Parts: sequence; structure tokens; C-alpha cells
Amino acid sequence: MCTALLSIEPGLPVLLVGVRDELMDRAWEPPGPHWPDRPDLVGGRDLQAGGTWLAVSPRHNRASCVLNGRGQPAPVASRVSRGGLPLDAAAGEPIDKAALARTDPFHLITAEPGRARWQSWDGDVLTERELGAGLHFAVNSGLAADPGTGSGQPNTAQTENGRAHELARIGYFLRRLRAAARPNPMPDHPHQPESTTPGHPYQLVSAAWAEWFPLLNGDGLSTEDDRALIVRRALGGGRIWGTTSISLVALSPAGLRYDFTARPGDPAAWYTVYQS
Repeated sequence: MCTALLSIEPGLPVLLVGVRDELMDRAWEPPGPHWPDRPDLVGGRDLQAGGTWLAVSPRHNRASCVLNGRGQPAPVASRVSRGGLPLDAAAGEPIDKAALARTDPFHLITAEPGRARWQSWDGDVLTERELGAGLHFAVNSGLAADPGTGSGQPNTAQTENGRAHELARIGYFLRRLRAAARPNPMPDHPHQPESTTPGHPYQLVSAAWAEWFPLLNGDGLSTEDDRALIVRRALGGGRIWGTTSISLVALSPAGLRYDFTARPGDPAAWYTVYQS
């Protein structure tokens, strides 16, 4: 996963958006209860390593997602998958610190109603902190500074380190998301639009996420645009890297909502995985 968005506002559902970028031929399964030893967890399953990039626990009203980080890689011979991290976190289990030396760098976001926690491992040091109210934008290089505060402008080190596309994406989408009305996917009295029919579940997702929905479908940007949230790149030798799925999660004291698409950029491909 290359991008995660988290919105925390007092009295409103916590919103978590997970955008997964991966080699297009890496096999995976869509969200479901794939782990017999953890029947309470739901998420997409990576068939190569068996873990996930984002997991939700309806029982605990919790969600967690992982992004690849930057830093010192773990030794290849003893390396363990990062895909178990969201499963542990969604289940309420702490990070196994004894296994960190065998784990590649990562960023882990774990969200519950009203709160969220950020944990980041760079191959040497684990940092942890609670995230406060506001809109948080996470990429592989870490949590983004908010351009609206004047502290999020590109600097020479970041642009020369090949992160210009991350900064372009952050600058574009933070402004667009802040300008849009924040959705409430779990209102007290949900309204089903008259145009919605059981044969078109994407319309329910569109209505739930409102003004954010077209933005999270790419906002019309080309997949080659540096600002793009939905990307696609030819790596040569027939290999394609790109956005393989997007997950939208809302968490409130009343329950949890989990929407998903395996065809990012196609509004009609969305469906609801779980809603309580």
C-alpha cells in the first residue's frame, strides 16, 4: 500500500482510506474472513505471503493498515512478512518487538472510534504516537506535513531523493479533500437515494462517501500524472506496477463500514464488504 488517509473529527466517524499499489501480477483475494485462526478479522489476502495490507475487526470496531516504509531492510534469510501487522493490530495485539529486526521498514495505522495510533519502523528505531484531530496523509516516506500550515512545501532533500511524486500527490489531494465536505458514511438516519437499486451497490457507496467519492476515484487524473492517487507504471519485461485496490473504512461507536474496489478508477466497481 502506498497511500493512506485518516480523518479524525470529534463526534464523527473516523475515516480510513487505504490505497494499495503493488505489482499487478501479485496474486491476492478480495476482502473476506480468510484466516481460520482469526475468524473475527476481514481483509484482502495476499496469496504470496498470506497476510494483508488492511484488516478490520467488526467485533472490536477497529481497523489497521500497513504501508511499506523506508530505511534499513531486514536480512533476506530471516525476513518476515509485514502482512501480519494489520492482523495483529486489528485484533488488539501489540507489535512483536522481538521480530522487528527481521521486518522491513513499515508504517502502521490503527484506528478506532475517536482515535488512531501511528507506528513506524525504519529498520533501527520504532516510533509510536497518537494521531490528533485533522486529516492525515501517509505515504511510503511517512506522515505528510500539512501544506496548509506552511510546513508541507517540498524541500531539496525530498525532491532529490525521488519523492517529488509523493509531494505532488499530497499537495493536490490534501487541498481537494479539505475543500470538499467531509462525508459521514454512517449517519444516524441513513438515506438511500431514490436512484439506488439492489443491482447497483456502488450507488450506496457513492452516496455514503459523497464529495470524497470522485476524489478517491482519481479525480480524473491520468495514471501517469505525478499527482495521481491511482497509478500505473510499466517496469519493463512485461511487468506492471499500479494501484490494485482501494479500501474505505468508517468507524463510529455505533459500528463499522467497509467499502472496497478492485478496479480503482471505475466508480461502478465499488461494493460494501461489511456494514453494522
